[in-house]
Amino acid sequence: MKTAQKLQQENAKLRAEIQAKDELLIQKSNDIQVKEKQLKNQTADIKAKEQQLKDKIAYIQNLEAALIELKKHRFGASSEKQNANDAQVALFNEAEVLTEPKAKKGKKKKSGKRKPLPKTLEREDKVYKPEQTTCPHDGTELTYIGDEVSEQLQFIPAHVKVIRHIRHKLACPKCKGYIVTADKPKDPIPKSIATPELLSYITVSKYADGLPLYRLSQMFKRLDISISRTNMADWMIKCATLVQPLINLLEDKLLDEPVMYIDETTVQVLNEPGKKASSKSYMWVRRSDNIILFDYSPSRSSQVAKKLTADYKGTLMSDGYDVYKTLANNQLGCWTHARRYFIKVLDNTEHAGARKMIELIAELYQVENQTKDDPQDKSAAILEKIKTLKDESLLSCTPTSTFGKALGYLHNQWPKLIAYIEDGRYPIDNNPAENAIRPFVIGRKNWLFANSQNGAKASANLYGLIETAKAHGLNPEKYLTKIYRQLPNCETAEQFEQLLPENIQVD
Repeated sequence: MKTAQKLQQENAKLRAEIQAKDELLIQKSNDIQVKEKQLKNQTADIKAKEQQLKDKIAYIQNLEAALIELKKHRFGASSEKQNANDAQVALFNEAEVLTEPKAKKGKKKKSGKRKPLPKTLEREDKVYKPEQTTCPHDGTELTYIGDEVSEQLQFIPAHVKVIRHIRHKLACPKCKGYIVTADKPKDPIPKSIATPELLSYITVSKYADGLPLYRLSQMFKRLDISISRTNMADWMIKCATLVQPLINLLEDKLLDEPVMYIDETTVQVLNEPGKKASSKSYMWVRRSDNIILFDYSPSRSSQVAKKLTADYKGTLMSDGYDVYKTLANNQLGCWTHARRYFIKVLDNTEHAGARKMIELIAELYQVENQTKDDPQDKSAAILEKIKTLKDESLLSCTPTSTFGKALGYLHNQWPKLIAYIEDGRYPIDNNPAENAIRPFVIGRKNWLFANSQNGAKASANLYGLIETAKAHGLNPEKYLTKIYRQLPNCETAEQFEQLLPENIQVD
């Protein structure tokens, strides 16, 4: 039998071996943990580098897209139209392109017929008689059988004349203490040489035709008339003040409309308190179907938007500008803006998803054009297809890519974009607001800036009144001539009301 001492020695040796093996296992476990940690770190590094690579690729793509957009803006056509024969469908008329029947081959196009000159124009007859009055065959006297009439349009340069106001004065020959002078009609601008016709011509030339005042001054010089740019600017500010009651009435009517469009664009005002001359200010436009108003503001903030819509209880149509999200009004989104983002994708590269999205949006416009009164059922089915494509594409698209940004806009605006099918009166896009603001943008290219805040506010009033008159089918120059003549004599609300574009008749 083994002694107790030997057993203790063997147990001690066995414990030592077990402890050594445990320590070896612990060491190996620690090594494995270290390697696992290293592997995780390497995997994380690989993922980070992959993400960096994706970010750099997206950054490069965005730079390339920006470069293409810059070149297009600098050297390309200003229109957003695209070649209908190209795979990229036109921005504003793709619905029409998709629905127009193709011309049959071999069928000759009918030649255009000249539109006759208006019968209201003055006509001067010039009569020509043949020199030959006898028949060359037998010498018989020729008889009159009719006329061959053709018309040409003659342009006569501006006819300028001076109106002399001669006011008779009467006196009492007996007492010689009483004298009376005949009254004359009130002038739109007291003690000014400007007649309503002249003021109307200058207003329309600047605000409807986009002519800067210095060019008008040069045009008057060619007629040997000296009217300074400063004088005309002062007249325009006074005219804008004169029409302010009409602007107030139009705003009251606009705020009662069921749908109001809103948009804004930049304007530069040189002498603006607290701002550099090169800084941007803004011209806001609000409109209904036939009322268009402009409002000048130094900023584009939510406070301005809230002020312009504070008393409005109807539905607001706008683009995706974040400021409009702060408004409490029921709102609609603009499908033209949504579509524009996908057009930019195709401007940069061929993309099946963007092309499909544009085709689906075109179907929405096709339904809207064909069934304006009740497009809900057909449009709802198309909207469901658009939503499915949007949701599927978002899962596999880089958010910072051009296509990702287009999807992001569509996703963020989705509740507003689909709201238009809830009411047959609701529009599908904000194009009427953009169309209303376009004359201002065109004019801005010519006159570049406003000199003062008063000038910018005057421009807002006069632009709005001119565009509203045009929306009512009126000739703006004739309309302004009439109201400039009658406004100085208005005293009651009813008299001002009669001068609104919806109530007035011009020759």
